[in-house]
Amino acid sequence: MKKIFSLFVSAIVSISLIACGNDEPEPEIPGGDNTEVPENSKILVAYFSWGGTTRRMAQQIAEQTGGTLFEIEPVVPYPAEYTPCTEVALEERDTDARPAIKNTVEDMESYDIVFIGCPVWWHTAPMIISTFTESYDLKGKIVVPFCTYASTYRDETLRKIVDLTPESTHLAGLGLTSGSVNSSNIATWLKNINVVKE
Repeated sequence: MKKIFSLFVSAIVSISLIACGNDEPEPEIPGGDNTEVPENSKILVAYFSWGGTTRRMAQQIAEQTGGTLFEIEPVVPYPAEYTPCTEVALEERDTDARPAIKNTVEDMESYDIVFIGCPVWWHTAPMIISTFTESYDLKGKIVVPFCTYASTYRDETLRKIVDLTPESTHLAGLGLTSGSVNSSNIATWLKNINVVKE
């Protein structure tokens, strides 16, 4: 009995280590292998960032694609302290809120590709991303989701951005932890989805 229990515990520990150690920066959701990316596409990199990690990722995407950066800024700023911010974020999620955005994208119709990024908040995208996607006609555009996360719910957050833009074409998104936000990981992803050519 002790032997069986020991084997069971070992198996659980192994699974846990594999789950925690899977930080590889792989494109996740959705697949867009057959999507033709037009040459000389005009690119927008729209992002919401609270702690600065998503901003770093967005800046690197813009640098490597030549895209225009657009920060999604709330009319009412989120609390600067972590715990109060999580409380506001949870309330917004649970009430399906649409936090107001204080700035707008000029000439959205001129962009061919729109990257949309955010941190993972309460297992999904912050509700201000819903406000953003509902504020513009993204039909027919190529939308590319990206996110930053601490430990998990990367795929759910990428999927949420896809679900919020059902009339768009999508390329495979990318989620990175703070420590894996670097130019090399982002360059590999952008080449894999054919936004940046070799």
